Amino acid sequence: MTGTTQTVTTQDAEGATRTYEVRTYGCQMNVHDSERLSGLLEDAGYVRAAEGQTPDVVVFNTCAVRENADNRLYGNLGHLRPIKMAREGMQIAVGGCLAQKDQGEIVRRAPWVDVVFGTHNIGSLPVLLERARIAEEAQVEIKESLETFPSTLPSRRESAYAAWVAISVGCNNTCTFCIVPSLRGKEKDRRPGDVLNEVRTLVDQGVLEITLLGQNVNTYGVEFGDRLAFGKLLRACGDVEGLERVRFTSPHPAAFTDDVIAAMAETPNVMHQLHMPLQSGSDRVLKAMRRSYRSERYLGIIERVRAAMPDAAISTDIIVGFPGETEEDFQQTLDVVRQSRFANAFTFQYSIRPGTPAATMEDQVPKAVVQERYERLVALQEEISWAENRTQVGRTLEVLVAEGEGRKDDATHRLSGRAADNRLVHLAATDAAAGARPGDMVTVEVTYAAPHHLVADKVLSVRRTRAGDAWEARQAAPRQGAAVSLGMPTVGRPAPLPAQSSACSAV
Repeated sequence: MTGTTQTVTTQDAEGATRTYEVRTYGCQMNVHDSERLSGLLEDAGYVRAAEGQTPDVVVFNTCAVRENADNRLYGNLGHLRPIKMAREGMQIAVGGCLAQKDQGEIVRRAPWVDVVFGTHNIGSLPVLLERARIAEEAQVEIKESLETFPSTLPSRRESAYAAWVAISVGCNNTCTFCIVPSLRGKEKDRRPGDVLNEVRTLVDQGVLEITLLGQNVNTYGVEFGDRLAFGKLLRACGDVEGLERVRFTSPHPAAFTDDVIAAMAETPNVMHQLHMPLQSGSDRVLKAMRRSYRSERYLGIIERVRAAMPDAAISTDIIVGFPGETEEDFQQTLDVVRQSRFANAFTFQYSIRPGTPAATMEDQVPKAVVQERYERLVALQEEISWAENRTQVGRTLEVLVAEGEGRKDDATHRLSGRAADNRLVHLAATDAAAGARPGDMVTVEVTYAAPHHLVADKVLSVRRTRAGDAWEARQAAPRQGAAVSLGMPTVGRPAPLPAQSSACSAV
């Protein structure tokens, strides 16, 4: 029986509408999926739980890339157990990559969980919750292939002015440290017309910034045999009237082609910002990781990007302490970091993930050594990020005002947002900025730089936008509950998320 034919009950015993909360761990793809899960539940009649309210349904959308994801999930499930025991009718569902990996293990370790579903069948959630309620036993449904492309499902977007658009799911690579391909499956691409139709629909709703998503976003087109499809898609986004900013994440260096660089440079609304995972600067380690490029190729891409777009801000992911990594290997990583001059880098200490080839490799690096190298890398990148940000002082930038990007804005009386190159900018809430809403554009002059943000005390002008209108209309409309809560921070333009890399962008 499918979700379109089975009646879903969304009222409790007293006849009140049932409430829900979605907790998200991991990468941008998971954030995108969580917006779909929220949309599905609201389409089925559930409402978002208000801040501080105990929901009737708690959904965990999990990640399996890092070891602490397991610990955090089971810790949270343990915390919910007595709450559920005391609240008749409460349900707990676990989905996402960890659910796909562990399947029946979750119910064994946490038998109070009602529903377990995988990455390929998120559309089944409302029906599975109802089955669990009627049967009074856990429902575990894991599909081995994609059932419905996530972007075709209902959505409850967290931002009125920016949105994720998935152009592909899955991954055809076999990196030895990564479990994502076995959980998300082989790459499946959407047709360009479907992607562009979604983009146009979002723009009609007031969105002015979109981020194209894929596990390896620049291999888009492999399924329909067009290796230049991604560059063409970027150029096509340039023809969408009202779309002001286009971003994408995350490309794979091995598949990065010059036509993409040209599309970025020649399409006015494609931002001069690139997040491209390095992982290691050592060719020996890259080979052991089964990354199909070497440091020379990586640096060559950066050189060509900067030749075409001198103002480009480039960020990356780096893994420290991969099995067999020597001090010489690590020094090579530091050398590439120095040459690359990243605006920022998301650094990870290698952790064993059962089921990956790297988990059984010899010469696992001692934790103390990994920690010491990690601290040296972070110190170097902090120095570079600060130096790169100082070059922005005195520049005039157009900033898209965001909601919640500056966690101290209430205390500092500032607004916050993102520049075109995705740098975080805190704005003085002066008379000149009065009336600026999330989604509006503010032109500023940068007056101060820190390693992770810029400050602009000179506000030159405010441009009110359709996106700001959409945000204002959303505020005026009745809206229950808080945002999708994030159990683990990620990078985000579309939603105001704390700054950390997409876990899946490490693949």
